[in-house]
Amino acid sequence: MTSIKITADIFIDEMELHEKFVRSSGPGGQNVNKVSTAVQLRFNVAQSENLPHRVKMKILQSGDSRLTKEGEMVLIAESFRTQEANRKDAIERLKAIIRKAAFIPKKRILTKPSLGVKKRRLESKAKRGTIKKTRSGKINLD
Repeated sequence: MTSIKITADIFIDEMELHEKFVRSSGPGGQNVNKVSTAVQLRFNVAQSENLPHRVKMKILQSGDSRLTKEGEMVLIAESFRTQEANRKDAIERLKAIIRKAAFIPKKRILTKPSLGVKKRRLESKAKRGTIKKTRSGKINLD
């Protein structure tokens, strides 16, 4: 039983992945009509025991068109000419989806602008205002 590492603390069991090899519409010439090189990878997000609850919810609520009503993610990889390359591609794409859902953005810490920044902003506004005043043709140096 092998597991696939997604992040430092998230692993999924390979037994949770269901692969089906189908004929590809991609590159391959005459070979495309004879060999099933495309991979249809299925991963049941809703039933997975290895995904944290918040990651599951984020994926299931994402509205991704590759999700079925039952909560199963279906990825089709057919970019390459071999089953193995397409299989790796599908797994990498699944990893990317899970990593994106597992990402927690840092909380922004609100800070006040410094006195110097405020002063420079007001000076630049005043300078800009004087430039615009001189455009009218009337010079008023009051």
